[in-house]
Amino acid sequence: MNKIKALICVVIPILIAYIFNTKFGDTPPLLKFLNPFTGFWQNAENVTVKKNKQIVLKETKESVEIAFDDRMIPHIFAQNDYDVYYAQGYVTAMHRLWQMDFQTRFAAGRLCEVVGKKALELDRYQRRMGMVYGAEKSLKGMMADPKSREMILAYTAGINAYIHSLSKAKLPLEYKLLDFKPEDWTPIKCALLLKQMSAVLAMGSDEFYMTNIRKKFGTDVVKDLFPDYPFKEDPIIPVGTKWDFTPLPIPQAPAVADDLIAGNNIRTKQKVEGIGSNNWALSGKKTASGYPILANDPHLDLSLPSIWYQIQLHAPGLNAYGVSLPGAPGVIIGFNQNIAWGVTNVAADVLDFYQIKFKDNTNESYWYNNEWKKTSTRLEKIIIRGGKTETDTVFYTHHGPVVYLTKPEKFSKSQNIPTGSALRWIAHEESNELKTFYLLNRGKNYNDYRSALTYYTAPAQNFIFASAENDIAITANGKFPLKWKDQGKFILDGTDPKSDWHGWIPASQNPTVKNPPRNFVSSANQSSTDQTYPYYINWEFSPYERGKRINDRLTVMTNATADSIRKMQTDNYSIYAQNALGTLISNVNAGSLNATQKEALSLVSKWNKRYDANEIAASIFDLWNKRLQFNIWDDDFTIADVPMRYPTRDRTLQLMLNEPDSKWIDNIKTPAKESLADQVNEAFKYSCDSLERKYGPIGKLWEWANVKHTTIQHLAKIPGMGSQPLLIGGGKMTINAMNEGNGPSWRMVVELGKTPKGHGVYPGGQSGNPGSKFYDNMIGTWAKGELYDLYFMNSPDDKSATIISKLKISKK
Repeated sequence: MNKIKALICVVIPILIAYIFNTKFGDTPPLLKFLNPFTGFWQNAENVTVKKNKQIVLKETKESVEIAFDDRMIPHIFAQNDYDVYYAQGYVTAMHRLWQMDFQTRFAAGRLCEVVGKKALELDRYQRRMGMVYGAEKSLKGMMADPKSREMILAYTAGINAYIHSLSKAKLPLEYKLLDFKPEDWTPIKCALLLKQMSAVLAMGSDEFYMTNIRKKFGTDVVKDLFPDYPFKEDPIIPVGTKWDFTPLPIPQAPAVADDLIAGNNIRTKQKVEGIGSNNWALSGKKTASGYPILANDPHLDLSLPSIWYQIQLHAPGLNAYGVSLPGAPGVIIGFNQNIAWGVTNVAADVLDFYQIKFKDNTNESYWYNNEWKKTSTRLEKIIIRGGKTETDTVFYTHHGPVVYLTKPEKFSKSQNIPTGSALRWIAHEESNELKTFYLLNRGKNYNDYRSALTYYTAPAQNFIFASAENDIAITANGKFPLKWKDQGKFILDGTDPKSDWHGWIPASQNPTVKNPPRNFVSSANQSSTDQTYPYYINWEFSPYERGKRINDRLTVMTNATADSIRKMQTDNYSIYAQNALGTLISNVNAGSLNATQKEALSLVSKWNKRYDANEIAASIFDLWNKRLQFNIWDDDFTIADVPMRYPTRDRTLQLMLNEPDSKWIDNIKTPAKESLADQVNEAFKYSCDSLERKYGPIGKLWEWANVKHTTIQHLAKIPGMGSQPLLIGGGKMTINAMNEGNGPSWRMVVELGKTPKGHGVYPGGQSGNPGSKFYDNMIGTWAKGELYDLYFMNSPDDKSATIISKLKISKK
């Protein structure tokens, strides 16, 4: 008996120690996590900030001074290029190490190493899309250039200097929650981060759906319902702009192959509206100061920590302020003494799928140009925490990786990818985007801007520009393949060389305009040009409404100031509602409505067409519009085993306004023949009933801010580390493009002049530590549509800035 008691006394403490020091599922090892000396308690930051600190980092070449302002934004003053990027790496890691680590692990398909087998399909997908392959190609381009090589090596060394300074107690909180440690940073991680931005902005693909639509309905229906230019448009490059170049010959399109893919049981979805970014620049002829004003608000998924990191970089020949991507050196969007620049997504068609004809099930050979060619293989080793390492074999043709031979079930990211098809993607090209930002950060004039853009490959961006010399410009810029019209609108025949990409549009011939007669330039992801541009960039861009509203407002604007531009960034007026609401209301049969529906109709009829936070009518109209799209298109475009997509909102509007008797309006699944009025009434009643079921009688809970329910979640969706719901306006069809989790990730307004004045904010804070007051301190200002003045310092002791602490880095 005593032996049993003794055994219990030994075994139970060992079991308890094991249980409390071991990670089970999503639960961290509790003893480690709660340890007062090394656990999460150590991540709570003092309210007071240590005024001055000096550290020795022997890899620096000379001393560096860093001044932190009252929002914890670092202003780095270095005496050479190497040290400025070294210091940038160090301070970015100091504030955002876990974010940098997580984002590059995600991009590389290495989440299984941290969270186990549940991330296996995601890791496979990232590898199979060629994310690491593309990063390796980009890194080769970066390292071949002396300036970008110095940038990336210095930045990497600075990050590692910070990692090596960390004790277990000072590891960021997420490492303790997920129970892993940071590894050394490597240059490939910088490239991976840029590939991830390409994936976010340019990985969308509809050719699988479009091929099935063509096979089901024929070419004439495709031309009618999915036209190459929209019904309503206000392009980025103003209509009538002359193209001052002689275009290259356009490749000849091959005959259409009718046997290309259809299949896989996926339900059709309405097309999700794309990234809603805006930028514009006004000539001094339209401003109160007589100098240009530039504005930019890139819209992305909102997260804590923020996707952006504010910073100022100062070295000989360099004084740039703006936002960087944590994990990549330089300022991506910002300004210097002479120029300002910003970006929005072009949505160029730079990702194509080629159906491959394999010789046999070994996939070792494929038919191309009337002969069998050898595939190559890439063995992707996926390390799984708590499990065995898996090796995934990915076959490559000359086009690129064959993403799926068989698709995983219930994995949403694979839905728009055709099986047995090779991926040709611009992100797999050798590139050096860092050189673009190196040059922009130091740019002095329009010629410098144009020179910088020649190095940029992907993701294609509308680069907007303004200078103190009173030049403004915008360029739809990237490395664009030279294609025949609609090449990539459908799955391409991988056996035919005519379907390959045939060179590149010269960078000098990318769509651009400088100092147009209207005295402003702008973009909101709409069509790059009118139909006179000789090259094919894409057949479909984001809807025109935001661009139209921006252009309408800028056309009549005079004596503009930074404040009038700031207010414009939060404009909630809907051009779509302006175009569609009258037709919708005229088709409603008021006599058939119940009391709630009649009250809703009254509200919508009086609506100012603004998606303001307190607007009930905005909630009704938004759901009404979505339901009507479903009513018109779902019966035709949802077919089992044939994944397709709906026509666009623009085409639906054209149908309602000009083709009310179209056959597409009828629901073919019912015996009756529905009219437009029938569909409009059903959609209206459905929307009112849905809102009433969810929110009760018409009242405060129906207000748009509550229905939209915008929150900013933690990057890894860790509960308790995101924001509360934000009661703010904005909608995807407005300049202030916003939904439940996507919106303006950085708002910036820059006044050019003898001394530039910058204003900006993002929804978060500089620190990635939830225990810091600088974790989410800017959200309130952002939510109110306000901007902070940005301290553009000329020395570490510049009295124009409010500095709360300083860090001096010395070599010895």
